[in-house]
Amino acid sequence: QVQLVESGGGLVQAGGSLKLSCAASGRTFSTYALGWFRQAPGKEREFVAAIRWSVGTTYYADSVKGRFTISRDYAKNTVYLQMNSLKPEDTAVYYCAADFFRAATVLIPTYYDYWGQGTQVTVSS
Repeated sequence: QVQLVESGGGLVQAGGSLKLSCAASGRTFSTYALGWFRQAPGKEREFVAAIRWSVGTTYYADSVKGRFTISRDYAKNTVYLQMNSLKPEDTAVYYCAADFFRAATVLIPTYYDYWGQGTQVTVSS
C-alpha cells in the first residue's frame, strides 16, 4: 500500500524559503506521478506542482512558476518542493499525492488516489 509522509512545513516571513519533503513507500513509482497540492481555509484544493517519476518531467501552476521547484531523489524515494520568494497567499496546508502518470490529468487532484496527511505552511506579511 502506498504511503506518503510530508515534512518541512512551518512559519516563514514573506520573501523567505521553505523546503517540503514527501517520503514515499509501498511500491515502485516508475509509472507514477507525484504531485504537490495545497488547500487554504475556505478554498478548494489546488494543484501546485508535479513530477513524472520515471523521466523527471515537471509541471507547475502558473502562480508558482519561477518560485517553486519540484524534484525527486530515487535513492530515498522522496519528492521535494523547494519554495522560494514565498508570499502570504502561499499560506495553506500542502499535500503530497501519487498515482499512475497520465498527462491529461496530472494537474487534477481528484485523479490522485494516494495522499499524505498534509503539512502547514504559513507565510506572514
